[in-house]
Amino acid sequence: MKKSMSIVLAAIMVILVVFASGCAPAQSSGGGTAASGGGSAAAEGTLQSMINPNDTYVVVGCIDSIEYWNAHRFGWRMAGQLYGVNTEWQAINGDDTTEMATLFDTVAAKNPNGIVVLGWDEGLAPSINRAVANGIPVVTFSGDVETSNRDTWVGSDQHDLGFIGGTKYADSIGGQGKVAILTYPGKGLFDGRQAGFEDAFSNYPGITVVAIGNTQTDEAIAVQAAKDILAAHPDLTGFVCCDATGPMGAATAIEEAGLVGKVDVLGLDRDTAMLERIKEGTITGSIVQDDVTMLFWGMTVLISANYYGDALLTTDNAAAGAKLTPNKISCAINYIDASNVDYYLAANKIFLE
Repeated sequence: MKKSMSIVLAAIMVILVVFASGCAPAQSSGGGTAASGGGSAAAEGTLQSMINPNDTYVVVGCIDSIEYWNAHRFGWRMAGQLYGVNTEWQAINGDDTTEMATLFDTVAAKNPNGIVVLGWDEGLAPSINRAVANGIPVVTFSGDVETSNRDTWVGSDQHDLGFIGGTKYADSIGGQGKVAILTYPGKGLFDGRQAGFEDAFSNYPGITVVAIGNTQTDEAIAVQAAKDILAAHPDLTGFVCCDATGPMGAATAIEEAGLVGKVDVLGLDRDTAMLERIKEGTITGSIVQDDVTMLFWGMTVLISANYYGDALLTTDNAAAGAKLTPNKISCAINYIDASNVDYYLAANKIFLE
């Protein structure tokens, strides 16, 4: 397995070196990117010379209004510029799986060259499978849709997010305390994070998980969930959170209860308001996914699926049913606290440019 991944990564590095020497792309109309007409032509036979600048790749997502997606949008635009192709971003405002599947089907009906879809729910599997059956390569990101025929999942391991965060938090409180988890129960990616937190805390006999709060990825709901937990558990040590709305809800509830400095918060992801709270000291720290890079690797997989599919794994890969794209690409997990928060805040401003 490790050897196969090394081969894939080596191929990707070769691709990047080839592109670095080619012409630079320019922004196209319609929110996408297209290859620039200027500069020297790509050498015949190189991958860059094969890629059609009219190709279009689409991200399909949900809960589109939250700041979390700014980094992903930035990474997606940069990936399109690097490969000289058009990019689009399509997302619903809510989190209804049926509505998201309908949007996915609408995108797939236009026959794009590839789709990267947020792995929000297993209910997306039929739509993904239809697209793949019609020859459209599909990558899931962040969460996965494991029952689907997607090419590749790209993201941070959900269990690891919780486990690494839980371990850091447990150490910060000396392995002793009563903890509440704010999450969105019933969603695979959040359930994985919750399980990671619980597994981490199981290594610390002095820590007890006393409550699970449902944020529904809505900050106002997260505030009320945190208030209810504080009322029920006045000796609470702190909150750990499975999404970006949790820490903001917890911090607000703690401030209103006059418990700043007595109850702390471990966040997740990198929303600007949350990072400001880390600077202020209301939130202790945050576990952050490699959000920008997810979409870069997603694009790289789709380009590989379209233009590297004839690599000599067999004499006829299609007839042999041979798969060349990686099954999973696991991105890094990092930690933000007062010592490095300014770097992340500065990047958040760049994402808006």
